[in-house]
Amino acid sequence: MTQATIINFDQTREYYFKEGCFINELSNSEADPDVSIAQARVSPGVTTQWHKLKNTVERYIILGGEGLVEVEGLSSSKVAAGDVVIIPEQHWQRITNIGTVDLIFHAICSPRFEEENYESKEDD
Repeated sequence: MTQATIINFDQTREYYFKEGCFINELSNSEADPDVSIAQARVSPGVTTQWHKLKNTVERYIILGGEGLVEVEGLSSSKVAAGDVVIIPEQHWQRITNIGTVDLIFHAICSPRFEEENYESKEDD
């Protein structure tokens, strides 16, 4: 059973992920296997790698900046603060920062994100 917990934000936990963006794992623990929450930051002009997640549904909640999101089965779409993107498991995806400031969004995965479920076209 999940216990009540408060996890304080710590900017120093941010790291560069091979996908092409910076990630701060806000909540990703074996103690809460049903969901993970990460804050992603994409620099202006950067496009993340085409990738998909096995056995994992991902949701982007755009917090700031402007992006162009591409998800297998959907037309490319511009996204901005307040927009939500739902990405089913095994769907190729990537996002481009089309603005002049960092594109920041939360990536919520269920079940929780595990790197072993990550596949990049760059790995082929």
